Order: sequence, then structure tokens, then C-alpha cells
Amino acid sequence: METHVLEVDSLEDCRKIYKEAAAVLADGGLVAIPTETVYGLGADAFNPDAVAQVFAVKERPAFDPLICHLSHARELAEITEIPAELKSLVDKLAKEFWPGPMTLVLPRKSSIPDIVTSGLPTVACRVPSHEVMRGVVRALGHPVAAPSANRFGHISPTSAPAVVKELGGRIPLVLDAGACSEGLESTILEPCLDEKGNPAVRVLREGPVTREKLRKICRVLKPVRGAVPAVAPHAPGMLKSHYAPTKPLLLQDARTPFEPEEGVAYGLISYQGDSLLAEQDCWAEVMPLSPGSGRLAEAAVRLFAVMRAMDECEAVQVIVAEKLPETGLGCAMMDRLKRAAARCEDGEL
Repeated sequence: METHVLEVDSLEDCRKIYKEAAAVLADGGLVAIPTETVYGLGADAFNPDAVAQVFAVKERPAFDPLICHLSHARELAEITEIPAELKSLVDKLAKEFWPGPMTLVLPRKSSIPDIVTSGLPTVACRVPSHEVMRGVVRALGHPVAAPSANRFGHISPTSAPAVVKELGGRIPLVLDAGACSEGLESTILEPCLDEKGNPAVRVLREGPVTREKLRKICRVLKPVRGAVPAVAPHAPGMLKSHYAPTKPLLLQDARTPFEPEEGVAYGLISYQGDSLLAEQDCWAEVMPLSPGSGRLAEAAVRLFAVMRAMDECEAVQVIVAEKLPETGLGCAMMDRLKRAAARCEDGEL
């Protein structure tokens, strides 16, 4: 299969391209579509055969559910049954964070095929802030089911060339709108009732909508220890091992000397590039996430691109990543790095 890449730039081109992408989706095909977080591999959410292709192309296990992308919050009514006691909270969250990088896990309607939700009674939904994804959803006329546009477990793509490297020859169309502005997958939330029966949210996956932002508008339940499942998650992006390069990845405190194994070439992913760890002379390559400035927002945008560049660096055999401050966006980045490192810890690499 030949993969076509269409650049999305002028407004006139956009309208034409949205219709072209929607036609591919309506015909049961797959399209890689940019969002503000990462590029997604989209299928018509109401077409189970098309959604099955997503799992096949990504080599994704059928028990890992997908996110349905909407063009507006009002479209939740098409696919969800929101309990009355949670309606006010869901409306508040949608008003505050949509369009944007927040996914809500809500009770589903039967209109959504089981394959989208992996047979679960809930469906993951979000309204992205990227106009291209919303434009394609509007042109199609119903939700687009879209996980990240990469092979399962690999580094999420934040640019069209990264999608082509992952899925070139496997899908017919990629929409290229440049690099993603957030660079990390959406925060996944489950609206629920706390122990006193009051509305609250449970964070299922850390992301750009941080706990600090959430606490300003609602109660955020404390994470449950050991809540990340190795198999059979009840929301997307919850597997212990995920977002991983093909090379082993190790986590290291930036203030602790690294002891390299003789004969192994190591590359360092550094937060700022000027830590005590980065100053060691054992690195074949050092790639900073936020050179000199130490800005978490910049580091988040660059994280997957730097991971991919290090994975493709021929001079490096093993990747070492500095641990990041676990505040704000740092929590989301450490979540991704811990999952990437889990493959090495579990002996998979």
C-alpha cells in the first residue's frame, strides 16, 4: 500500500482535505490525523471493521480501548449515558478544558461498537483543540476513534514524518499539519463519586491537564497504589509497559553518578543538559529536553521527538533518561518514561 501525505496549510486546502480524509474514513479506510497532543490513527468509530484495522495496523491488543474524538462537547450525547449525579461535573470539566488535551471515561451507549471500548461499559471521549482533527470529525459526521499513530508500545509520533516511519505502507493517508503543540497524550479522567457520594475525578493517565489545574475546579482522588495494570486496562494508555523505544531505557537521578557497563554505548536524555549526570564523560550522545532553561512545557513538547531521535542514533545502544521533577507536567513525563523503562525492567529488552 502506498501512503500519501497531504500538507494542510491554507483554509481553502483545509476544507478540501477534510472532505478527502472523511471520504477515506467513510469508505472504511484509516487516516493519520494531527491533534495538539500527538498524531492519531483515525477510523470511523461507528464502523467496527474499520476499527479492527486500527488494531491490526498498530498490532495493538484488542483489550486496550480507543479514544473517540468529537468536534464539540454536545456530541457526548451520541455515545454516552452520563449519570445525573455526574452531569454537572462533566459539564464543568468540558467547559474548562475542551477543546483541549483532556479525555473523559464515561458510561457508553450501545451505538458505539464493542471493539472501540474493548467490550467495556465505558467509552473514552475528548474534544481536541487541533482544528484538523475537529474538521475531519465534522466532515465525517460522527466520532473518529483514534489511538496514537504508531505501532503498539512504540514512541508516540508528534510529526507526520514520525508517522510515516512507523506506519508508512500500512495506511493510505497522513495529514501533515506540522509538529504537535503539546507533545504528550491527553490526561484521562474518570468522573466518579467519592466515599461521601460527592462528584470527583480519578486520574487514569497523567497528561497536560495537570492535577494542579483540576484541583481548582473539582476534587481529585488520590492515586491508588498498584493501580496500573499489566494487562486488561479499563481505559486507554494504562498498560505498565508503553511508549517505549526499541533500545533499552534506564532512569537515573540527575544528581547520582552513572556507572556504565564496559563496552556499552550510552546516550543521555537530559532535562537541561547541564546536570552533574550530563557532565560525565561516558555518553556517546547527550540530548537535552529544555536546553539551559529547564521549562517543563518545552520539555513535554520535545520528549517523544528526543526519545525517537535517541532511539535512531546509531552511536547509542542503551538510553539513559534523567528523572524529572514530579510536579505539574513533570508527572505526565515521568509517567511516560517509567512505562518506557518498564520494558527493560521486565526483561523485554
